[in-house]
Amino acid sequence: MHTEPILLFLRKHGQQLDAEIAVATGIPLPKVRRCLSDLAARGEISSCSVTRYNDGKPVTGMLCRIAGFIPPSAPGPKPGAKS
Repeated sequence: MHTEPILLFLRKHGQQLDAEIAVATGIPLPKVRRCLSDLAARGEISSCSVTRYNDGKPVTGMLCRIAGFIPPSAPGPKPGAKS
């Protein structure tokens, strides 16, 4: 399976669409989708189905991220913070 390159890509780049993962890793989209389904079933990633519109045409895909990953806070002042 091609799960390791997919996991490495998600760890490095965060939440991504299945099509973006396929392009970046060079793995065909059907194989990426199978691997993502396997990873989700094992609880290694979180995924959801999304529909985006490109030039008015619906494009359906899977949005995925590493399960339980919370990105670090961005540096600098936060909205609503009192000085």
